[in-house]
Amino acid sequence: MPLLGTGAPLSAKKNRIAEEMRKFKMGTLKSSSGRPVTSRRQAIAIALSEAGMSRKVRRSSRGSRRTRR
Repeated sequence: MPLLGTGAPLSAKKNRIAEEMRKFKMGTLKSSSGRPVTSRRQAIAIALSEAGMSRKVRRSSRGSRRTRR
């Protein structure tokens, strides 16, 4: 499977998440240690990470902008 970057279309990311959740439901989703994932929350975290959607995008706040004098 090719890795999806942040520039991948949203539908491809959603498909990747759905695929990982199917693996969890079937009991074939493995954690990084190689053990089967039993927690739904952990499965969601893995799915978001695989799809590249686990990172929050920070927007610059008004206070961080420099003003000209």
